[in-house]
Amino acid sequence: MQLLDLLNTPVFVLAGTPVPWSDLIGNICAIATVFLALRRNILSWPVQITGSILLLSASIGAGLGGNASRQVVIIAAAVWGWTRWRQAKQETGEIEVRWGTWKERILLLAFLAGGTAVFGAVLAWGGWSWNPYPDAYIFVGSLAAMVAQGRAIVEFWFVWLLVDLVGIPLAVMGGLVFSGAVYFLFLIMVIVGIIDWSRRSRQRIASPHDYSPDVSRPDPA
Repeated sequence: MQLLDLLNTPVFVLAGTPVPWSDLIGNICAIATVFLALRRNILSWPVQITGSILLLSASIGAGLGGNASRQVVIIAAAVWGWTRWRQAKQETGEIEVRWGTWKERILLLAFLAGGTAVFGAVLAWGGWSWNPYPDAYIFVGSLAAMVAQGRAIVEFWFVWLLVDLVGIPLAVMGGLVFSGAVYFLFLIMVIVGIIDWSRRSRQRIASPHDYSPDVSRPDPA
């Protein structure tokens, strides 16, 4: 517990609320993670794991059970995503992004809706969160985004956008003002990510190595 107490020691006060070391450094790692993901850099995964460990400590200190659980699952999902991206780098030399299929989109939406309802009920039943359903939404949405990122589909940015819109007020109400400010910064970075990955996806579809000529049709003379 001494390490947990040290990590949750306030560094400074923002808007009348103490900002602990865990919240400060964890969110710096989170910003770095988004920046690296934007550049399709595989280092985004180990940085994500480091930040999640620190934010786990901050969430425990703030009494956000769902958010704390979220960090544990994010760590596991980051290990899986790291493995996926390493395999992709070995096979193609880069991380190729694409738009998801309609099946993938429907599964994402179903998981977001169903997962939030179920996990929110669990948090409410156990009294593990003072705001269970938004807290559950942050948890489920983060997991969905991590899986979509691991599959390198553009829709993962849209899922993060939804998470940010709920995360800003929830973090501020939970006393994590710095986290709320970082969520707002994420909004800007996520919009940039949507634009960049969308462009890269279109370029991949139109790239010459993806073009297969119709050999059944004769070339015009």
